[in-house]
Amino acid sequence: MLGTVPSSTFLLALLLTIFAGLATGLGGVIVLFSKRENRRPLAVSLGFSAGVMIYVAFVEILAKARTALSMQFGEVRGYWVTVTAFFAGIVLIALIDRLVPKKANPHEMAGSGSRTDEGLMRMGMLAALAIAIHNFPEGLATFMATLKDPRLGIAIATAIAIHNIPEGIAVAMPVFHASGSRKRAFFLALLSGLAEPVGAVIGYLVFRAVLNDALFGIAFALVAGIMVFISLDELLPAAETYGEHHLSIYGLVAGMGVMALSLLLFAS
Repeated sequence: MLGTVPSSTFLLALLLTIFAGLATGLGGVIVLFSKRENRRPLAVSLGFSAGVMIYVAFVEILAKARTALSMQFGEVRGYWVTVTAFFAGIVLIALIDRLVPKKANPHEMAGSGSRTDEGLMRMGMLAALAIAIHNFPEGLATFMATLKDPRLGIAIATAIAIHNIPEGIAVAMPVFHASGSRKRAFFLALLSGLAEPVGAVIGYLVFRAVLNDALFGIAFALVAGIMVFISLDELLPAAETYGEHHLSIYGLVAGMGVMALSLLLFAS
């Protein structure tokens, strides 16, 4: 599809995806400055992460999905495919959540509404999974864009790196507060980010003959649905549990604001 590309361009594409992925680990560094006994920062950061994921899903990822699918199917049909894939992502992650045994599912735990460390750890793991799934096609998109136009690839990788920093917070903070291990929290955040270069290489090798806007669009719409469900079902309820109502809302708005600013700074 792309023809033969110079080895230097291929290497640049790979390095840019690694750079963007490592930014998720940078978000995990925040655990080095957090006190486990004080869970108010956790409430703010969870709300912040929800704001990041919701804003990016609706404003960035769904917009890209609709554009790509409209190019393949036309404006109206492309819009229908985008919306269908978005809700398919929600249904997919909801089914996964329902299939988890009640004893291991924090949503089903009896009690006054407080969450156990086991439930908090599970939430961090789910966030890591959602972000890894998100980073996989994102890394492939960055990689392919760089192969086509290195200048465009650099701009996309920089914007994605900024997005990935608060995503690392979404993984590291609940894991740290559940386990008390800064090392474990940082490692998990970093690991979720490494899906970026992995997605780039595997996706390129497997799908390079059939890559098109339709495949990209459906993948991004699915991921948008997953991110929205995780935010509404996991992050925001946990933020309410561990802090005052207004703390979670302030974090939510701040997360949206940071993402909006990053998108504005790197708008073409």
